[in-house]
Amino acid sequence: MRIEEDLKLGFKDVLIRPKRSTLKSRSEVELERTFTFKHSGHSWSGTPVIAANMDTVGTFSMAEALASFGLLTAVHKHYSVEQWQAFITLSSESVLRHVMVSTGTSEADFTKTLKILSLSPLLKFICLDVANGYSEHFVEFLQRVREACPDKVICAGNVVTGEMVEELILSGADIVKVGIGPGSVCTTRVKTGVGYPQLSAVIECADAAHGLGGQIVSDGGCAVPGDVAKAFGGGADFVMLGGMLAAHDECEGTVVEENGEKLMLFYGMSSESAMKRHVGGVAQYRAAEGKTVTLPLRGPVENTVRDILGGLRSACTYVGAERLKELTKRTTFIRVAEQENRLFGQ
Repeated sequence: MRIEEDLKLGFKDVLIRPKRSTLKSRSEVELERTFTFKHSGHSWSGTPVIAANMDTVGTFSMAEALASFGLLTAVHKHYSVEQWQAFITLSSESVLRHVMVSTGTSEADFTKTLKILSLSPLLKFICLDVANGYSEHFVEFLQRVREACPDKVICAGNVVTGEMVEELILSGADIVKVGIGPGSVCTTRVKTGVGYPQLSAVIECADAAHGLGGQIVSDGGCAVPGDVAKAFGGGADFVMLGGMLAAHDECEGTVVEENGEKLMLFYGMSSESAMKRHVGGVAQYRAAEGKTVTLPLRGPVENTVRDILGGLRSACTYVGAERLKELTKRTTFIRVAEQENRLFGQ
């Protein structure tokens, strides 16, 4: 046993220090980025925000809505091959270029993913997703997927430390997904005692990935648009959102009514709700590591997306970054004890 004494920080622990800027308007900020990925060689341009591969968020409807903004959607792994075929038949090319095909690590997952990818050459992204990206089995599965799909962009995770980011990139990942425990409906930290404050994880993992020509996605921990800006400021190439995109018209959560108000269920993918829905319940050898909440219906997701992107543009103007790509270089974090004035509690 040993203890690391240096401080680790989450988004709530810092603010971005403003700097002199020559920008006249938020409209001058360019949020689009272009990446050429290490292993696949594929080039992609768009706004690097991703809807999480949760069954209530990473839906086909969400993909269609977010593609119009240049955002990606990691479509959840529970759609059938037939449902994918119907979606591909009805979708235009611009949507499919902004879709990630999510998968687990079972033999059935491997076979199903290859079938889905064979439906259209426009499907270029694979999201290889497990809660614990530190297992040897996960690394071996990643290597197998890379061998079978040499021209696909593979996003793999989740991990939170530099050495594991390096191993995943060297094993075939183009993008590494970073985050253990920061999600709004994740209870991993209280059930297991395991985790890592998200901002420090992003800073450490981005440094490791960029040294090898890879990228990272910050997955979890964003509650407000300012957190998205902090993730990019800390070095994230992409930011994945779950709770911030939940309970919109494009989501597929169950709608319930309480005291005359319609609410949508939102839950973590390791929660009892998710496991009951997809595998019949929680296995006896494990604990549920997610919670279920009810959220007021929020209408079309486009309004929330405009709010998030508007906040991101504004952050860039405060530090003089003309392009999102420049935000990391222009960011200085200051540690704080408070984020906002909570006089009115909202």
